[in-house]
Amino acid sequence: MLSNIGIPGLILILVLALIIFGPKKLPEIGRAFGETLKEFKKSTRDLTKDDDDKRK
Repeated sequence: MLSNIGIPGLILILVLALIIFGPKKLPEIGRAFGETLKEFKKSTRDLTKDDDDKRK
């Protein structure tokens, strides 16, 4: 899905986000998104590790 966006589409999305949220809010949104992604990866890693432990 995201592979079809390309550079012009990505620039358009970033400009729209800048217009909608403003320059002060974007770093907060990016930080929250990064923390959410990190927590999701950690949870996924823990689940797969638990699954592997059960198989042994």
